[in-house]
Amino acid sequence: MADLTHLNADGGAHMVDVSAKADTAREAVAEGRIRLSAEALHAVRAGNMKKGDVLGTARVAGIMAAKKTSDLIPLCHPLMLSKISVEFEYEATAIRVEARVRLNGPTGVEMEALTAVTVTLLTLYDMAKALDKSMVISDVRLLSKTGGKSGDWFA
Repeated sequence: MADLTHLNADGGAHMVDVSAKADTAREAVAEGRIRLSAEALHAVRAGNMKKGDVLGTARVAGIMAAKKTSDLIPLCHPLMLSKISVEFEYEATAIRVEARVRLNGPTGVEMEALTAVTVTLLTLYDMAKALDKSMVISDVRLLSKTGGKSGDWFA
């Protein structure tokens, strides 16, 4: 169990003590997709959704979610994030979401980037469900993380 940092010697869950770790510049990038009908995709692109600005609302939701990650994931540290961005890319039958989260601190921001992507996708679903209840959220994954003791990682 020594390889799992969130488990103590007895196998119980615990929050990792990061108080002795040096602050370093850290960044994580995550992505995910929502596949939707041609009608729903067209309505989002055209800005014709009855609920209003779909992408703007989803972006704000993702940013808010990144800031609240420690409230949602039990063993995550509350972090003073310095940058959160959420971007969208239209694909043939989907919308791709990418979140980038940065800080200068003692622990990484992978969970914050993944949370931002997931809540952004859920918000897109909520905003478009009147046109398409069969939307599929998929491919949520970490693309990269930089900084910290373990070094850089890229998918």
